Amino acid sequence: MDRLDHLRSFLRVAELGSFTAAAEQLGLPKASVSLAVQRLETEVGVQLLHRTTRRVRLTADGAQFQQRARDLLDDMEDLQGMFRRDTQLKGRLRVDMSSGLARQLVIPHLQDFLARHPGLEIELSGTDRRVDLVREGFDCVVRVGPLDDNTLVARPLGVMHIVNCASPAYLAERGVPRAVTDLAAHALVHYVGTLGQRSPGFEYHDGQDYRSLPMDGAITVNSGEAYSAAALAGLGIIQVPRLGARAALAAGTLVEVLPDCVAEPMPVTLLYAQRRHLPRRVSAFMDWLAALLTPELQRAS
Repeated sequence: MDRLDHLRSFLRVAELGSFTAAAEQLGLPKASVSLAVQRLETEVGVQLLHRTTRRVRLTADGAQFQQRARDLLDDMEDLQGMFRRDTQLKGRLRVDMSSGLARQLVIPHLQDFLARHPGLEIELSGTDRRVDLVREGFDCVVRVGPLDDNTLVARPLGVMHIVNCASPAYLAERGVPRAVTDLAAHALVHYVGTLGQRSPGFEYHDGQDYRSLPMDGAITVNSGEAYSAAALAGLGIIQVPRLGARAALAAGTLVEVLPDCVAEPMPVTLLYAQRRHLPRRVSAFMDWLAALLTPELQRAS
């Protein structure tokens, strides 16, 4: 390994907090990664990582060194490609977004992006849980909802407007609610981030502020796919982004209710780690993603 490889090994261990996980992602033996970090510490003359049997974490010196090392590797990547006639982007991208967003909007158009950049490989995580961008080694994530990490760079893409809907069979059985007070005779499909949490209920605007109305409901889910499936199965009312429900509403398999009593729109944000210079492949992908998603979000408003 050369010194740049030592830096890459150190950065991946620091991001993942594990020599084993770093070795797996780098495709190297664990002993090689450990030796690379040891040699790097010897070269710089300080301990960069605290090691225990349970976890690995940065020292104070290591935290300062991490940022400079990131910048150096990013600069080297751009420098190496500066005078090449072949300016093709190369490398791997790790991206996370909700499964619905990936399935409905991004994956159908991904071939266009890859055709323009055949040297790229993309690892696309489609999950409804909030991943740790730095710790899990993601280049960028698309997050729907309020942000809870101000250490990341945020690039707003727009908002998702919410629609209340239910299946025709459910409404035939329970009736169509005309006002919030009618919801006492209805069921809500509850959505929570983690099973065991308490659902806030039906969210609506009362003319002054957004409020939550507790409601009965026989089912609680923790994924967007299950949420929509429960409504389609006639299990209750859901409050879902209009963008995600667009096809079902057009087909008549879901019907909008209480259009004047909707939940607060959800911001959609592209997040990435603080860096002075982003790798060109990351910048190119984020620009493409923003150009794809922003018009779709505007059309669904």
